[in-house]
Amino acid sequence: MSSEQPPPSRFDDDMLFREKPGGAVDYKDWTEKPVRYFTVVDKENASILGYLWAGDEDDAAAYEPRKAGGSRATNEGMSWIERLREGKARGLHPTQTLVELYGDPEPGGRGRPLPGSLADAPNAAAVEALAKSA
Repeated sequence: MSSEQPPPSRFDDDMLFREKPGGAVDYKDWTEKPVRYFTVVDKENASILGYLWAGDEDDAAAYEPRKAGGSRATNEGMSWIERLREGKARGLHPTQTLVELYGDPEPGGRGRPLPGSLADAPNAAAVEALAKSA
């Protein structure tokens, strides 16, 4: 056995991550313009996990986890973000992707759209406020 210490780790240095060219494409994740949204509920117990919103004017769409939903609600966002990316990659407008996802009664992941929850909001901040208060 050697009594030498391993070289110091370089994790103290600043790290920069970049997606490779041709990587994931995303809608913008914020808009001050009007949006449409729907409620995402847990498939097991129908508790509210979050809200998926989209607005065409700024080519924006995102998932807002419900604060009271904890880590389950936050983690659910990954499956919805992936579906938004798929819509963007197919050239769909944000609200086209939203309506398509709303129409899928059994999407992957732990959540599903709540029937009858498709609604309008003045902007993304209104949906974020809903997620924080609910």
